[in-house]
Amino acid sequence: MQKVIEDIANALRLKESLSHAELDKIIRRHSKRAHDGRRIFAKKNILPYYLRIREENGRAWHDLAIDDELDSRIVRTLQMKPRRTASGVATITVITKPWTCSNDCIYCPCDIRMPKSYLHDEPACQRAERNFFDPYLQTAARLRTLSHMGHETDKIELIVLGGTWTDYPAAYRTWFVAELFRALNDSESARVETVRERVEAYVEAGVDNDPEALESRTRRLQSQIDEIGGNSNKRTFNQCINDLYFDDDAWRTVSAFQSASFEELAALHRANETSAHRVVGLVVETRPDAITCDSLEELRKLGCTKVQMGIQSIDEELLKANGRTITCDRIREAFDLCRLYGFKTHAHFMVNLFGATPESDKRDYRTFVTDPAYRPDEVKLYPCALVAGTKLVSRFNEGSWRPYSEEELIDVLSADMLATPPHTRVSRMIRDISAKDILVGNKKTNLRQMVERNLETRRDNVDEIRFREISTGEIDLDTLVLDEFQYGTTSSTEHFLQWVTPDGRIAGFLRLSLPHVDAVARHRGLPIDEGQAMIREVHVYGFATKIDSSGSSAQHHGLGRALIERACEIARDAGYSSINVISAIGTRDYYRRQDFKDAGLYQRKPLL
Repeated sequence: MQKVIEDIANALRLKESLSHAELDKIIRRHSKRAHDGRRIFAKKNILPYYLRIREENGRAWHDLAIDDELDSRIVRTLQMKPRRTASGVATITVITKPWTCSNDCIYCPCDIRMPKSYLHDEPACQRAERNFFDPYLQTAARLRTLSHMGHETDKIELIVLGGTWTDYPAAYRTWFVAELFRALNDSESARVETVRERVEAYVEAGVDNDPEALESRTRRLQSQIDEIGGNSNKRTFNQCINDLYFDDDAWRTVSAFQSASFEELAALHRANETSAHRVVGLVVETRPDAITCDSLEELRKLGCTKVQMGIQSIDEELLKANGRTITCDRIREAFDLCRLYGFKTHAHFMVNLFGATPESDKRDYRTFVTDPAYRPDEVKLYPCALVAGTKLVSRFNEGSWRPYSEEELIDVLSADMLATPPHTRVSRMIRDISAKDILVGNKKTNLRQMVERNLETRRDNVDEIRFREISTGEIDLDTLVLDEFQYGTTSSTEHFLQWVTPDGRIAGFLRLSLPHVDAVARHRGLPIDEGQAMIREVHVYGFATKIDSSGSSAQHHGLGRALIERACEIARDAGYSSINVISAIGTRDYYRRQDFKDAGLYQRKPLL
């Protein structure tokens, strides 16, 4: 395999980059086949081999005579799925263990191997199940995979999914987050040893992670939920979860060690500030009716910076028809509180719900992203699909619900993209549900690309963030312009500051919140005072670049510092005496260098 590396390096010495076809030609030239026809090595194996030589084999590395600039281009050439870190950070998604749910939405999957609404065939869920839903094991596995794919992993965004966060016991919540940080803080050798010990503990307790064994164990109960074959012993999701986990000796055994204190977590936080894998964002999923001052204060203590909420719709009649037991007043309060606490808001929104029409969906979404009571920072916008075992199946069978045609769906989503303002990012347009689990509805994984092609064909102007972000492209820093977009909410005046290229692509942005005096006075127990502005997010796009390094991406060229300086100017001119930042644990040191001081749940800088 070393000969392949040599040929790739020589080819890159002659030209700036290699096309996929050119790289494949080099690989095919050397790749031999085993007796069963399989290739002995493939592209996915070359980068890990190259990294091992660079890190462990001094003589072989010396013989290759590769300088830093060539090394960077080789890694970029061999990197798998480059969009994974095109937003500037490496993302690790973890799933909490199966748990009961207080809602019974008619479209929601009820897979008892997973937390409510998730299916065991989804990629992140498969990883979670293989790793006993243990946060340390999930993080260690994903960190290893990202490194082998050639991605920088010194800046990590952690995404914790699995239903309603506050439904889990408080000690479990603290333990879960503590183990995420522990996995990122540990050295590689320590992780290997801890993984071995942790797996042994689960196996010894009797917890199974074999998919076939789990399918066999849950088949009878799952059929009772799904009413397969007219089963007369139908049971609820929560009843089955109680049987499988709460009343199970193996799960009770491991639950005994799934506990941690805030003191333990604080020590892990301090270590992460200078760790090789720093947490630059922590996202937690919950319901809007679970948002309170107490729950948000706990999330800040855990290090959370963004809250995902299942909204689905702001049409109350539609929510009731789909089994959503929440009012729009409660949703509006959740957005106000999250914004006042400084959190980024990430909403789940669905089209094609039971009772919706294409036109009502367009109105619903347009109101959601423009009404001052909502105006989310980020949205997962995806269509409802029919999954076995959901109450929506009976609606489909009786003809009261049908999936939109592909043409209708693309039309609705295209209209929604056009309605999305420049301060909002549509992060996804599909769930990772496998095609075999979807009875009817969209099964195409490239739905977003289809929508974007439709918009490009129509030459419509799209302001949404992800459509405009520089992604894997290179930029000329001298051409960037700082653009400012101001909008109002029911609790604040918001300033969205963005670095844009001449053709409108976005290289970085900052969210500045100026809380209204009456909003601060209206909510007792807030951790902020009158006269305090809030930086809710600073993000610079481009390939994830190693901390304190530079390159062709937008990161580490002072763009973030300039955004912060401008935000301070705006807040000062508006009469605010100080400015907070809802910093992630791994960005605390960065903000200290920008003259912010640690101040309880935030970091703060005086303005006057």
